[in-house]
Amino acid sequence: MRYIDLFSGLGGMRIGFENALQSLGFAGEHVLSSEIKKHAVKAYEHNFANTPMGDISQINELPDFDFLLAGFPCQAFSSAGKRLGFEDTRGTLFFQIARILKDKKPKGFLLENVDGLVTHDKGNTLTTMMNILKDIGYKADWKVLNGKDFGLAQSRKRIYIFGTLLNPVTLEEVKPMYTSLYEIIEQSIPARESEFTKKLFTHYKDITGRKISDKRGGNIHSWDFELKGKVSASQKELLNLILKQRRNRKWAEIYGIDWMDGMPLTVEMISTFYKADKLKELLDDLVKKGYLAYEYPKRKDGNKRIYDTSKTKGYNIVSGKLSFEYNKILDSADIAPTLVATDVLRLGVPVSGGIRPLTIREGLRLFGFPESYNLDFLKTKDAFDLIGNTVCIPVITYVSRCIQKILL
Repeated sequence: MRYIDLFSGLGGMRIGFENALQSLGFAGEHVLSSEIKKHAVKAYEHNFANTPMGDISQINELPDFDFLLAGFPCQAFSSAGKRLGFEDTRGTLFFQIARILKDKKPKGFLLENVDGLVTHDKGNTLTTMMNILKDIGYKADWKVLNGKDFGLAQSRKRIYIFGTLLNPVTLEEVKPMYTSLYEIIEQSIPARESEFTKKLFTHYKDITGRKISDKRGGNIHSWDFELKGKVSASQKELLNLILKQRRNRKWAEIYGIDWMDGMPLTVEMISTFYKADKLKELLDDLVKKGYLAYEYPKRKDGNKRIYDTSKTKGYNIVSGKLSFEYNKILDSADIAPTLVATDVLRLGVPVSGGIRPLTIREGLRLFGFPESYNLDFLKTKDAFDLIGNTVCIPVITYVSRCIQKILL
């Protein structure tokens, strides 16, 4: 079966598709891949010994093929057209896929995307896509599946859109297979000590499964382990109250601004829920140490928020999660949350003696890549940028196998 692999990234869809073919006793012939990210191209060349072509929108002549794979980026597009059809997607990456399917009419296809596509633009985006695929002539369908149900130690919901020219595809019943992080963590790699971890373990003995964040949802905050400097018990109480109160809609009404999640509060506002003789001194000390910012509230300016200098300055939590060395400590008896390229390196792995970041090998295992797959030649940051955007190989194998049984 001849196939092409678009927006190929690390080539995970290719691996899953080939695994499915082999399980059925068939072989695949890869005839083209397309990728524009430089370190993804390097990874693909190293692991598959062929070089992806560049921008798919610039590729007009393609070899004949039987199947199309694409883990395409989701671009928003207008659903203004009356039929929500082919022309409505011009200028988007999905249009390039539709163009190729329309021109080449392969026997089938498999697309992968974020599960948010289901509700994007109140469902109109997905409706547009499905209408186009059906108009081209495909018996198309979709399903949201979670990688954790296929033996991966990661919760990762994704939408899989698939179809053939022959018959509708029915996904077979699958018995969930579960595993834990313990199965993929390399225990021989030691903990990494830093000022951050020293302060953390000074205040906490067990941090398993804890989230470190100065935003809502965090259960360890920077002031809890005095990351930025000493804080008194009264200051900790004050910070916890501000963290909660800064989301209260009534302050927006008092300020005369549109509500936003996390507004600065004036001394007068804070004094209504926290009584102290030297309140401003307590607040200014927290500003000096970096726990609070003294800033103007923001107002809407089109689609942006800008500081409104006509209002009184207030105190706000400094909440940038990327300023922390770790923002989530994993539990080896559990699974990982959905890996995101921007903060995957800030996941703490519990090992003997402390915590450390995920290794590249562990990251690849969380997506089901074979042990022979190698990214060690890339910078760690670049490797995790690719890993955080790749596909769950066992899920690709499962869906591909269901499609192939119809086509072969």
